[in-house]
Formats: sequence, C-alpha cells, structure tokens
Amino acid sequence: MIFLPSYVKNYLKLACTLILVVSNVCLADEFPTKSLSLIVPFSAGGPTDAVARLLAVPMGKSLGQAVIVENTVGAGGTLAANKVAKAPKDGYTLLIHHIGISTAPALYAKLNYDTLNDFEYIGEVVNVPMTLIGSKNLPPNNMPELLAYLQKNKDKVTLANAGPGAVSQLCGLLFTSQLGIPLTQVPYKGTGPAITDLLGGQVDLLCDQTTNTLTYIRADKVKLYGVTTSKRLTSLPNVPTIGEQGLKGFEIVAWHGMYAPKGTPPAALEKINKALRAALMDPDVKARLADLNVEIAKPEEQTPAALKAKVEAEVKKWSPIIKAAGGYIE
Repeated sequence: MIFLPSYVKNYLKLACTLILVVSNVCLADEFPTKSLSLIVPFSAGGPTDAVARLLAVPMGKSLGQAVIVENTVGAGGTLAANKVAKAPKDGYTLLIHHIGISTAPALYAKLNYDTLNDFEYIGEVVNVPMTLIGSKNLPPNNMPELLAYLQKNKDKVTLANAGPGAVSQLCGLLFTSQLGIPLTQVPYKGTGPAITDLLGGQVDLLCDQTTNTLTYIRADKVKLYGVTTSKRLTSLPNVPTIGEQGLKGFEIVAWHGMYAPKGTPPAALEKINKALRAALMDPDVKARLADLNVEIAKPEEQTPAALKAKVEAEVKKWSPIIKAAGGYIE
C-alpha cells in the first residue's frame, strides 16, 4: 500500500475532476454522434405522429444526425413516457407528447414514472384546436339547441372518444364537467372507429382535434357545434367557440411538448432545443402544419421553462376534473 501526503491526494482529486469536466465538455461538443429516437405515444398516421414526422427531417439536418420516429403505443401514452423516462440520459431518446402527459397522474392509479420529476423539458411544439361534432341524425343544429336537448335527453345521448387518455376523452370529461350532465361515454380504440360510428349514427357526439375532424366538417358529413379554443379559428371564422355559446371559460387545446430523460446533459438539451426551434421555422413545416390547422407554439413558449410551467399548470388543472368524473382508469 502506498501512502501519499494529503496535499498530493487533493491534487489527484482535482486532476481527476478536471479530466471528468473536460471529458463531459468534449462529449457535449461532439453531440450528437449517432441518430436520435423521437418516441411518439400513439399510432402512425395520427396527429402527434404527423407532427413528429414533419419535425424529424429538419431537426436531423440541424443536428447533423437522423431523427428517427418510433411509435410506442399503449395505455394512453404512458408506455412511451415510461420508456423515455427510463432511457439513457444521453440526449439520444426524446419524447413528443400532447396534453396527455399532464393528465396521466390523475387518470392512472399507478405510473412507473414521475411526470413532473423524471423528464427534462425541451420546449412546447404545437397547439391543435378541437371541435365538438355530432351525428347528422342528432336533432339539435347548434350549441344552444344541443344544450337544451342534453338537459332533456341526457340518458339517451352518447359521447364517443378515442380511448382512455386520448385528448377526445379529456375534452369529453371537461364538457360533461362544465355541463353538469354525466353523458354516456363510449370509448373506442382510436379516432378512426369513433368517427366511423359517428358517421353511421351509432354514437351521437365526439370532441376531437381538427386534424381528425376538419375533413368531415368541410364535407358536411357531421354537425358542428363549436370549437374548443378561447378564440374563433381562422379556418372556421364563422363557427363560434363553445365558450361563446353557454359554457363560459370552456377551453381545451391539444398542446404538444418535447421531453428528454431527467439528467440529460444541458449542452445536449440546448442543441436539441435549437434544432426544434429551427424546424418550427422551416417554411415547408410551417406550410404543412397550416394545412393541418395546427398552430405553432409562440417563440416564448418553445423554451424549457415555459414547457415546465405549462405541464405543472395543466396537472393542477386536470386533476380535480378527472377525479370528479370518476377518478383513475385503473
């Protein structure tokens, strides 16, 4: 055994610390050296997947490495969130998720991750407005008529959604909560079958994202009762908001954010945020998102701090609404 003076030990510790710091700086400077995975909690072809694939190519160009979109489907997005939360903390595994990331703590009795403490926040991405639509067979032709009809026929009216944890379910919960009427909820495995049954008259109402409903609205295949935003949409300027028509303060938007595992190096996060911002400024991306009626988050919302504040506020907002509607899914 070799005995060293204390001052020599201190010098060695300092040298080791400096080597580690320099090594980390070098690794951060080199990041990324391989492709990145962008995990989507929902199936290919859906709104979140469409946004992810639009961003992947320009983000990859900015980073100098490919960004590969991977779909990890199940349990209302919690499987994907858990996968990213448990991934290596190196910046190579990212998550893009909608409002569902903030409602999961109230929707699920057991989560294998901590929504507020297991992620690094990269920035808000986009906001997707929603619409409340009905079957052509449903008697009411506008929101005032619908509200009166629901009061008299609440036991007969069905409200479809795309499944537990889906944005359509959240919109339905908010609608029934503010309405004070517990309509019959009909869950489906995705928006596609829900809309199919709505078109066929098997269910009465559906509240879902414009990326899913706008085609049927424009084709006059459904009845449109209102939009869920605080202001009217530029794409539907003559359609009143739900808040304008009797449910004051009603607002829900399918906002999306990007995340990384907690502990991801700050330098890597900064590069990813810069690539995200550049992608959202890409002319082709902006045009495609406009076609989908998707609003890009404001520059001040594209920061880690802004997204963190958003998630915290939404967790606080949705917890009492979900619990009042029946609490946990499982």
